[in-house]
Amino acid sequence: MAVMKRLYSYMLQRFLPLLAMTFFICLFIVLMQFLWKSIDDLVGKGLQVSVIAELFFYAALTMVPTALPLAVLLASLMVFGNLGEKFELTAMKASGISLFRIMKPLTVLLILIAIGAFFFQNNVLPVAQTKMWTLLFSVRQKSPEVEIPERSFYDQIPNMNLYIDRKDRDTGMLYGMIIYDLSKGMDNTRVILADSGQFNFTEDKTRLFLHLYSGEMFENMRDNTMGNTSGDRYLPFRREHFTEKEVYFPFDANFNRLDEGGMRSQFIGQNISQLRESIDSLNRQVDSIGNTYANEILSTPRFGINPTTKFEDGHRVLAQKPDIKLEKPLDVDSLFAAPNPGYAKTYVTQALAKAKRQKQEFQYRSLALTEQAKLMRRHDIEMQRKFTLSFACIIFFFIGAPLGAIIKKGGIGTPLVISVLLFIVYFIIDNAGFKMARDGKLPVWEGVWLSSMVLLPLGIFFTYKAVGDSAVFNIDAYRNFFNRLFGKGMQRSLTLKEVRMTEVVPEEAVRLASSFRDLTLAEHKRLAGRKRFMRLFDTKASANLQEPLNKLVDYLSNSPDIYTINILNQYPFKPTARNVEAVLANTDKLLERLGATPGVVNTTAN
Repeated sequence: MAVMKRLYSYMLQRFLPLLAMTFFICLFIVLMQFLWKSIDDLVGKGLQVSVIAELFFYAALTMVPTALPLAVLLASLMVFGNLGEKFELTAMKASGISLFRIMKPLTVLLILIAIGAFFFQNNVLPVAQTKMWTLLFSVRQKSPEVEIPERSFYDQIPNMNLYIDRKDRDTGMLYGMIIYDLSKGMDNTRVILADSGQFNFTEDKTRLFLHLYSGEMFENMRDNTMGNTSGDRYLPFRREHFTEKEVYFPFDANFNRLDEGGMRSQFIGQNISQLRESIDSLNRQVDSIGNTYANEILSTPRFGINPTTKFEDGHRVLAQKPDIKLEKPLDVDSLFAAPNPGYAKTYVTQALAKAKRQKQEFQYRSLALTEQAKLMRRHDIEMQRKFTLSFACIIFFFIGAPLGAIIKKGGIGTPLVISVLLFIVYFIIDNAGFKMARDGKLPVWEGVWLSSMVLLPLGIFFTYKAVGDSAVFNIDAYRNFFNRLFGKGMQRSLTLKEVRMTEVVPEEAVRLASSFRDLTLAEHKRLAGRKRFMRLFDTKASANLQEPLNKLVDYLSNSPDIYTINILNQYPFKPTARNVEAVLANTDKLLERLGATPGVVNTTAN
């Protein structure tokens, strides 16, 4: 018992540091991906370090479901790969400890991690996602810092285009300024030319203060309230010369946080109980809207025909409507038989227009219901994903640990490559399942659990092979298997024996070879009538010829004739439907070497 406790402690001491290291490395990598995607929203905004740090903290929490399974896979591969490479795993198995007993403490640890991952997904992640997206949207709406380039127009200030010839970076003075003020519309554009100027913000940072020196200002005097003056040839304008002038522009440079209430009501900010309530509410809303549309369609008379059915609470019932008078259905052919054919054309045109309007209305209603159904699926997907992280951690452990025990490669090189490849496969399948579930091409539970259903058999397979010490990645084993299956590639290596315990009797050799030729010829004739494709699945030739071939080769392997030995080496290990012709030709050569006529048995040998 003390030995097992020491073993469990040893395995935990090897696994926990690697898990923590790989987790933070994977988290850093996915966090850098988030940074590259959001870099345009962060650069040039003049954000405080505390705001950026807060955004990265919440982003790191939202990336945990991506980093944790990869960390478990990489850590388990490295631990068991190191144990296998240093023969520690072999020593444990030689002591009578099975692989399951070695994995037992880590399995218990992973179950605890999976339970913690579920509570993290349900309680922590919704809050982190709400705060991260609210903060990110607040950052996106913040006005950029004023960084005016030289000799190009700058349009990042609302309702203003600004051009400067040069600027003094030490004093902040701008020279050769051209300002287009568009705050009153394009027709009343105000143009300001100034020799120099300087930008400043007001104390509350809600307005931009521009101090100009030595310039002119041009402004149209068009008044939009006096009607359309587009026909006027001349428009009044105002021209002003100034030595010094101050101009204010509205420009909010503060960082204003948005309210989290709107984001908290979305599916990303809800736990399981809230998601269930939202799904039930959406279901009732969709059913109510659908019943309303159905009743409206079924209760509207068309061409004098009164519908007799309606829907109440999703059930079809008879509708008695005494207030609607039943009329004789419209005879469409009578329109074209009217004395004035122009009426018929008018009626048809009006009918087509009305049909198009109704079609557009029904399409709009269909789109509205489709969006509601899509939103309901997104809630269901988010609820299912509360469980997938926990299950993915367990699956990746039962892939990584047996795989590390099989490949017996420690370090970070080989495990890292294998982990990345497996995780890419998992990521692609998971994204494909998510999109198909979101678009309604698959049921939600199938799309969300698709990646787990694909990787679970892989984990079971690797665990089974590792427990049985199977050479999963031994290329020679696979090559030999296919060679035995198809009877190709493997060559006999018989040589002349210096000492022979049994002498070869020529008559017995001819009898064995002739008998084997007759069996081979019979198999060749049987296969001649079958299609080439069907021969690939024929195993009868191997069953009929294997034992006589082995008996012939064993007997003639004691032959003192080197040419006979060479002919024996040309026989395949396994006669199949694919090589029966080659076996027959080789037997004819053997009979010729033995001095017998192919197809004729020497009766004296009996």
